[in-house]
Amino acid sequence: MSGFPIPVSVLTGFLGAGKTTLLNRLLKDPALADTAVIINEFGEVAIDHLLVEQSSDGIIQLSDGCLCCTVRGELVDTLADLVDRLQTGRIARLARVIVETTGLADPAPVLQSIMAHPALIQAFRLDGVITLVDAVNGEATLDAHVEAVKQVAVADRIVLSKADLVTDPHELETLRARLRQINPGAELFDAGDTGTGVAALFDCGLYNPSTKSADVRRWLGDEAAHDHDHHHDHDGHNHEHGRDHGHRHDSRVRSYSLVHDGPVPFSVIEMFLDLLRSTHGEHLLRMKGVIELSEDPSRPLVIHGVQKILHPPVQLPGWPDGQRGTRLVLITLDMPEDYIRRLFAAFTNRPSIDTPDRAALENNPLAIAGR
Repeated sequence: MSGFPIPVSVLTGFLGAGKTTLLNRLLKDPALADTAVIINEFGEVAIDHLLVEQSSDGIIQLSDGCLCCTVRGELVDTLADLVDRLQTGRIARLARVIVETTGLADPAPVLQSIMAHPALIQAFRLDGVITLVDAVNGEATLDAHVEAVKQVAVADRIVLSKADLVTDPHELETLRARLRQINPGAELFDAGDTGTGVAALFDCGLYNPSTKSADVRRWLGDEAAHDHDHHHDHDGHNHEHGRDHGHRHDSRVRSYSLVHDGPVPFSVIEMFLDLLRSTHGEHLLRMKGVIELSEDPSRPLVIHGVQKILHPPVQLPGWPDGQRGTRLVLITLDMPEDYIRRLFAAFTNRPSIDTPDRAALENNPLAIAGR
């Protein structure tokens, strides 16, 4: 299929964050020519599509209902229809798809829709998640709605809107610090900056075959996620700002790295991921990883998952940054970290005291307590 896979970007953010304003500006860039925009209509924000300055042929409006639940099937149908239109010549060219979610949406099911459909994964690849946060109401929204925290947690790019309306610089920096705490791997941008455009916000992924020098560490946010562990006390709560009562949702979200130097058999990675998803899949918001395979150490295996859904693994032609090894970054919600770390250590033959090794786990996958 010529031109496939087509990158899909998910634009999310809570109500009033300014998704449509940003979309209007981005669509004026010639770099987004031949882009289809899928916009959800929901309740009082159903007029959003009227504000998007783009020809009707480039915009697909979903019927009433939350994009992450009632119209999930329709999202799949819409994407499949785009492929059909492209193959039959009704669309001359399709370079990119942008899905704008409703402000109430948990983006994970949207990502699952794209990654789980057997036909769609041949035609589309998830490029990344762009999350807008309203600088004026961001703190209150994060305090009140766990969905808003999830939107920040799964983002590849976070865009802070309305920063010019915040009069207290300390409040703005406090919000920035909080966003970095929730998702240390995402890059943070200001919507008012001239540099916050197509080049900065899109092409987040490693799946583009034309990418010759993909930045693995940038994609993983690996170093930031690893450092993130040290920002928490042993109880897993964030005490940095002295506002635990307000940040009750933040402490439920964790981002951390699993690192193993040296190659790992594919069967071991497969069993670890299967067990992780079967025991704690609902707590796994997002997972990214680069694996050095024993079977082919010269070509890294890239994995990407959302909850229990795993995108088909992709092998890159070579190691882009020359640094081999296995690095997994997990973004989790209410997941017992100790269990995951002990499970990974056992599978990579570094079991701790009183923990079974890989051979024992292969005979009894549920041997590690703490599921």
